[in-house]
Parts: sequence; C-alpha cells; structure tokens
Amino acid sequence: MFSGILNVCKEAGFTSNDVVAKLRGILMQRKIGHAGTLDPDATGVLPVLLGSATRLSGRMTDQTKAYRCVLLLGKTTDTQDISGTVLSEHSTDYLTEEIAEKAVFSFLGSYEQTPPMYSAKKVGGRKLYDLARQGITVERKSVPVEILSIRIEEMNLPRLVLNVSCSKGTYIRTFCADIGEKLGCGGCMEKLERIRSGGLYIEDSISLAEIEELLREGRLEEKIIPAEEMFLDLLRVRTGSGADRKLKNGNALRPAELGLYRPGECSIQEAENVPAIRIPEEYFPERLRVCDSMGNFLAVYRFDPSEGIYRPDLMFL
Repeated sequence: MFSGILNVCKEAGFTSNDVVAKLRGILMQRKIGHAGTLDPDATGVLPVLLGSATRLSGRMTDQTKAYRCVLLLGKTTDTQDISGTVLSEHSTDYLTEEIAEKAVFSFLGSYEQTPPMYSAKKVGGRKLYDLARQGITVERKSVPVEILSIRIEEMNLPRLVLNVSCSKGTYIRTFCADIGEKLGCGGCMEKLERIRSGGLYIEDSISLAEIEELLREGRLEEKIIPAEEMFLDLLRVRTGSGADRKLKNGNALRPAELGLYRPGECSIQEAENVPAIRIPEEYFPERLRVCDSMGNFLAVYRFDPSEGIYRPDLMFL
C-alpha cells in the first residue's frame, strides 16, 4: 500500500472526491483522502493523502493557499461564479484601472467574509449547497479570513487576473463577489486555479494520466512525499530498541526512551549507538518527530508536563 502525499493537478470537470475515487481504482487501495476541496470547475493543486498519511488531513487543510483567478466585473450570479444563474448585470464603463486597483487592494489583511450558499459548509447539519439546490437560503455567520497578498497579473476591464494568497477557509468566489459589490457593479469569478497549498506548488503537481504512467513504469514512489516532511520543524528523535514495541503500540514514552536526558544522567541510548540529547527538563520540546530504533518515522508525540512523559499526538503506522 502506498503511503504519503501526492501533489495532484486537478482538472476541470472533476470534484475533489472524483479524483480520490479515480485514484482508488488506479492504485488499487481504499485508504486515500484529500486535503482541501476544489470546486468542479476549478483546477490546480489538490493534496491527496495515501495510506497512513490520511491522518494529516486536518493539518494540511489548515495551511495557507494561493490562487490565480479571473474576476469578471459587472455580473452577479447565484453561485458567485460564471457557472451560476445570472442575477444582475451592470455597466462597468465608469470604472478606471485606478478605481479597480484601489478596491482590490482594500481587501488586503483580515476581513469578515460570509460563506456562499453554494458551498460544502454545514449549517444545522446540512450542507449549504444542498439547501441552495432546493431554493432555500439560510442566514450564514460571517467568519474572519485573511488575504495575505494580492498581485494583479493582468487588467483588461471588466476582467482582472488576480494572484491571491490567503488563509484557510477563504472563498475566492466570495472574494470576487465582494470586490464587485465594493465597486458598485457586482462581480463573479470566471476562472480559478489553485497554484499552492501549503508547501505544494502547481509546478510540481501531476495529473491522473501522469500518475497512471508513473505507476506502469514503477516510478510513482518518486512523486510521493513522505508524511515526515510535514514535520521538519520538529526535533527528530529515535527510541532505544527496548522502547520500539511501546512506540508501535502507541504507548506513552518517558523522555529517556526518546533519547532526552537531563544533564548528568546516564544514557542507555548511547550504548545502543542511538543519538542522545542532554537538555534541562524545562526545555524539553513540546512536540517531537519520533522514529523507531532503525530510524523509521512512525509518530508525532506531545509532551505532557503534568506527568513528565510524551504521549502520541499522531501515529503513522
């Protein structure tokens, strides 16, 4: 079974779940998920999680993202993108590049965004798009989002091509509609491509067809990113062989079993040629990348100061 992260380039016309379903057939394994839904018409980076890496879903969904979108001013739709039913059309003849630019950049930083009705967000246990398809509109609470950066790549009014970096939970369709509303003419998203999700970039993504070809050639592993690479900011430690079973069973571990020793303490790790780290207890790291005595990454552990031990946070078995 494959395990790790695939940077998939989603094509238009597929839902994110469609991609997962197709990959289950291609790779002949069930344990596959994705981190970060893309609309069917959208393209670009879709992180796909294989095997034990499916446990990374929450962490990867929380990461910042970047998009390239086309904003069409002067038209509003019920879905906030070009695929929806047109609700209104307004002239944009009065717009100048200076006015449009000022409105776009006014959204830099934090702002309150109301999730669109056509979205997977749930209200009262029901997905908004299910309600919208029944003609039901419900009140949605606005949520804080952050636009980290904006670059106007092209401006040919009434269209603008925008490169946007944003926090998790930001709806680019709504961002486009909000710009149009601020300009007084309305707006909708005409095209969307996700160009980055966390540390995954569009330049490194591969299509489903490329995945099939790499699998036939026996080279797919070259494109699978190990789960450990999502935790390179954490100190990497190894258990002594005597603690391997405890680690693989997901048991709590004493700092000494992870190679952490207070100054002056004797180290059983060093006798086994496993690196040992001497550090005052008050500086024990909050979280660790934990490997077995052979150096295989298996878990992330979190320090429990109340008992002075490390407990499993995420297991990758």
